[in-house]
Amino acid sequence: MRTLRRGLLGRRPLRARLALVTSAAVAVVALGVLAAAYVVIRYELVRQLDLQLKQQASLIAQQSRDAATGPLYGECTWLAAPACAQTVTADPASPGRRDLVLPVTGATRRVAAGTLGEYYSNITLDGRDMRMLTAPVKGHRALQVAVRSDTVDKGVRQAGLLLGAVGGGGVLLAAGLGYFASRTSLRPVTRLTATAERIAATRDPAHRIELPPYEARRQDEITRLADSFNTMLGELEEAVAAQRRLVADASHELRTPLTALRTNAELLARAERLTPAQRERASAALGRQLREVTGLVNDLIELARDEEPQQLVEQVRLDLLAERCVAEARGHWPDTPFVAGLAAAGDATVRGVPARLARLLSNLLDNAAKFSPPGAMVEVGLTRTDDGGLDLTVRDHGPGISAEDLPYVFDRFYRSRQARALPGSGLGLAMGRQIARAHGAELTAEQAETGGARFRLRFPPPPS
Repeated sequence: MRTLRRGLLGRRPLRARLALVTSAAVAVVALGVLAAAYVVIRYELVRQLDLQLKQQASLIAQQSRDAATGPLYGECTWLAAPACAQTVTADPASPGRRDLVLPVTGATRRVAAGTLGEYYSNITLDGRDMRMLTAPVKGHRALQVAVRSDTVDKGVRQAGLLLGAVGGGGVLLAAGLGYFASRTSLRPVTRLTATAERIAATRDPAHRIELPPYEARRQDEITRLADSFNTMLGELEEAVAAQRRLVADASHELRTPLTALRTNAELLARAERLTPAQRERASAALGRQLREVTGLVNDLIELARDEEPQQLVEQVRLDLLAERCVAEARGHWPDTPFVAGLAAAGDATVRGVPARLARLLSNLLDNAAKFSPPGAMVEVGLTRTDDGGLDLTVRDHGPGISAEDLPYVFDRFYRSRQARALPGSGLGLAMGRQIARAHGAELTAEQAETGGARFRLRFPPPPS
């Protein structure tokens, strides 16, 4: 049965399966209700006939007592309704047994003897279906009263035919309504399927599932699925666009240093034609360009990582890590004084990867030192926010960030006009924001009140 059901439903579309299941469920309920109605109608008609027999039997028994007549033998009377009535004694040898019209059984004799109560039975008399009541009366007799039941049987048959026709119409109506309901309910799924197939054919995630206003207002499960699919397509489109921008920007940024590398390599290949000083300059330039290309490739690899490796996450003292990064920055930038105020936050512990957080802080410190004039200090501060989070700031006293550059400082390969003459690839701040977000923090940039730029790294409070 399970294999048959799987064969019947498994190869059909979802719309047809839903319509079939819905129609079958409605049809089963409708047929069950109609069957119950048929049983109730038949019961009520038979009960009315039994009540009529009961009334006839009571009337005949009353008239028999009032007239003080003897037993009735096979008499058909016309009292309240056509009926055949007869009395039967408990003794089979009593007079008049040949005049009996209605069938007499052992149960009839037991009723007359008082050992069995009244009962109803269905009989056939002269080719007609009849309903008979056998009830005890005085004098150790049993009264048998029978009326024709063919009208009741006809009414039951007519009711059955009518209910069958109604049931057939109900099944057809259920099938139509089930198909309409499945078609209407699954319309967003149909659009989703068409959109997915279109994206697979064109490889363009810019397509969306367009819902009519009346469907968008329903906010049911199917509509929410379409909205979620549209959101997923938007995220996919942004990811694809970001990947394309990264590839385009990386190819653009790599073109210049690779050209310079090839030029210097070709120059050194003809070293016998160069003076020692020229060879020294070409060798130094080649080494410097190799370091730049290596750093750029490493930065691109770091940016390609979407999340931090969970096996390396641990509890990190942010104040101690920042102090170590500041000490290293002093060695890299000896002409820039670094002032650190890290004790105000107390025990500043966050969960993260120490090497990645150190890379983030080093990028911020290098960026601040690069844009600071000689002798201008870089201020590093760590405070605790009112909600229990941590706020680490790095401020320089350079030219600051212009309003037109502020929205783009964290974009990959973006370099302002002031930064184009300085070393770097334009990936440090983009990498810093990615590391911050991977640790649940937020990195922002702002213009300091008295000049210079301030970068703020904010960690949320730990979960309670």
